[in-house]
Amino acid sequence: MKVFVKRWAGVVALGLALPLGVPAESLAKTEIHFWHAMGGQLGETVNELVRQFNQSQAEYEVKALNKGTYPEVLTGAIAAYRQKNPPHVVQVFDVGTQTMLLSGAIYPIFQLMKEQEIAVNWGDFIRPVTGYYSKDGNLYSMPFNSSSPILYYNKDAFKKAGLDPDKPPATWKEVGEASKKIIAAGAAKCGFTTSWPSWTMLENTFPWHDQPFSTNQNGYAGLDTKLLINGEFGVKHIGQLAAWQKEGVYSYGGRMGQPDPKFINGDCAMLVQSSAVIGGFKKSLKFAWGTGQLPHWGAPYRKQNAVVGGATLWVMKGQKPADYKGVAQFMKFIAEPHQQMWWHVTTGYLPITQTAIKNLEAGYHFKKNPEQATALGQLSAKPTPNSLGHRLGNFVQ
Repeated sequence: MKVFVKRWAGVVALGLALPLGVPAESLAKTEIHFWHAMGGQLGETVNELVRQFNQSQAEYEVKALNKGTYPEVLTGAIAAYRQKNPPHVVQVFDVGTQTMLLSGAIYPIFQLMKEQEIAVNWGDFIRPVTGYYSKDGNLYSMPFNSSSPILYYNKDAFKKAGLDPDKPPATWKEVGEASKKIIAAGAAKCGFTTSWPSWTMLENTFPWHDQPFSTNQNGYAGLDTKLLINGEFGVKHIGQLAAWQKEGVYSYGGRMGQPDPKFINGDCAMLVQSSAVIGGFKKSLKFAWGTGQLPHWGAPYRKQNAVVGGATLWVMKGQKPADYKGVAQFMKFIAEPHQQMWWHVTTGYLPITQTAIKNLEAGYHFKKNPEQATALGQLSAKPTPNSLGHRLGNFVQ
């Protein structure tokens, strides 16, 4: 990690270099407006990333602005485009991809970088990311905060229940069995809970088992798409969750991140949540904890791959032609290995290039922080039509 620290420090040092006698405030920079949905600690991390870019060069000033939740940012950006006042860059979550592709408001990232003559090795990006956000073989938005749902578990509760604290449940059957032992031992009030259940229990659990989530290859093969969550697999999975809820094994806590406190305060011994909360958990959890892959039902279902969550950065049309040079420079900066490494280490979001992953491995980062390798292991399989991603218009509604 010493090499990584030096490289990052070098970026900062370069950004601070100014001509002698010229105060920084006297340099007129072109403003690049960046709307995002990151709040709290993640919002502070976004601000730091933007600050580093702004200090790394003297021509452009990115102005980051939190515009609310993911759905609010998406609808706000489209509305701003129609009013001829869009931001240059907007962060849109995974399920907003089809809406953006059909909006007529975007400047595809592959086209932007090509026209600005900035070479990008698109093949260096990990396949699940490029597969989700590509159309006709071209990447349309810049990968940014990619994540995958994983299992978090309370090692202290496992010990108290006589379970191996170094062996997280790998199957849903094991989750149920462990939960009952934990409750019986008084180690926790409930076995497990799930944050963002639409994403964790449906959008990822279906492809994880190589099951179709919707028709037309999950929307990739056509717009006339219907959900298949009421099929055999969906009924089995959601039916079991409902049964566990009645037994007190599972505790439903809300549609978004509201269930997190159930795990943080020790009420539930396990939590299915995004890999992106690792950074926050390292600072906030008061007990020993670990991570495991998203549980699987086992035979007759094959283990495939999870799909990436989080969001990407979309470039909006309607700006001055000269501004797009700065936008392209910002996109290039974000994709560079040292920014990818810093972003991953700081937040828990996935490093999205092979180069960044190899550099982290060379620095023994994953050996020292095994919890941050868990999500990557779920993305190693070659995607099938059932596990490439989801492309559904109006999915926000």
